[in-house]
Amino acid sequence: MTAAPATTPVAVVTGASSGIGAATARQLAEAGHRVVLTARRKDRIEALAAELTEAGLAAAAHPLDVTDRAAVDAFAAGLDRCDVLVNNAGGALGADPVATGDPADWRQMYEVNVIGTLNLTQALLPALTASGAGTVVVVSSTAGHAAYEGGGGYVAAKNGARVLAETLRLEIVGTPVRVVEVAPGMVKTEEFATTRFRGDIAKAAKVYEGVAEPLSADDVADTIAWAVTRPPHVNIDLLVVRPRAQASNSKVHREG
Repeated sequence: MTAAPATTPVAVVTGASSGIGAATARQLAEAGHRVVLTARRKDRIEALAAELTEAGLAAAAHPLDVTDRAAVDAFAAGLDRCDVLVNNAGGALGADPVATGDPADWRQMYEVNVIGTLNLTQALLPALTASGAGTVVVVSSTAGHAAYEGGGGYVAAKNGARVLAETLRLEIVGTPVRVVEVAPGMVKTEEFATTRFRGDIAKAAKVYEGVAEPLSADDVADTIAWAVTRPPHVNIDLLVVRPRAQASNSKVHREG
């Protein structure tokens, strides 16, 4: 395909190698953005970029660890523009109670979910402001809005991401950048629960047992793309999206 015009809006999506990140990249590309896919897994994002390019869409892959500030700064310096930043990189590790949780797991979740979001946001905020109509999206979780047993470390990390978004919105009001938080509930993707339970497929499957229709990555990506494509003066402060079967983090209808 020919190179995207210089006026094509650029959307950076972190954690784009699978799940919500990959689905969001697809939908933003289809909406007319030149998407820059970032993740640690080079092969995954390069394959997705090739898929989008072959479909006539504009995409590029850039391997990146969001917790590596020097790498993030170098990445930001190499962009010609940035109109949208989707902070999606994150994840959960373990489901142990606070009394026995591994501090290393807590530290890793905080580094990716909070510091990673901080790194990209700080590095790209000048370009987002220069665009004249920038959008920062923070993909948090309903875990960041209500605690649940066994979720302490993840809840703490997603609370951090939520507060980062809220504080940033207060601090940059009056600039041409809006801050959107999307907080998904139960989403069934190919990796989230399996990663959380360290490859235990049976334990991961139990999370969704009896739930007829948990959210899909596409469902969440659809809400992100909708928020991003609102007119620039419209800010979706917070969008909580759950499957119909989930009334709260601890109230889920299971069939059978």
